[in-house]
Amino acid sequence: MDAAEPRPATEVAESRPATELEALRIVNTYVGWSAGAGLIPIPLVDMAAIAGVQLKMIHALSKFYGIPFSREVAKSVIGALVGGGGSSMLAAPAASLVKIVPLVGQIAGILTEPALAAASTYALGRVFTQHFETGGTLLNFDAEALRRYYKEQFTMAKDGQQRTAAKNE
Repeated sequence: MDAAEPRPATEVAESRPATELEALRIVNTYVGWSAGAGLIPIPLVDMAAIAGVQLKMIHALSKFYGIPFSREVAKSVIGALVGGGGSSMLAAPAASLVKIVPLVGQIAGILTEPALAAASTYALGRVFTQHFETGGTLLNFDAEALRRYYKEQFTMAKDGQQRTAAKNE
């Protein structure tokens, strides 16, 4: 098999640690829930629902890895990680607020916000999985150091590349 040729998914899955595969299953579950929350037609209520799903995902990952969880610390970490994300991170709130415009805004919001919510949740899940896999906790989370990885994962997920990347890792 050529080195540039991607390995079959079954071979990749067998080479991944079982804990990381299970963590990815947890992340993917919450990606679906956050996309569903993005369909809520009420501006800002949808954002609150997405944030709640993301907190629940981090709680589930913390529990899975045996990491002590604090809702307040997790909220601070998410804010520090996502808040410094620049213009691409403002897309989800903008998609939420566009729902205020009757009909056209609601259609635009329904078409964009679920995808942005899913991408954000996926990226967040990948960052926390990587952090927990390397022995990190919520208390030693360095948002500045992990922000670039978050942006990369967000962009890949937004562009629909996360499945390909996950298969090739």
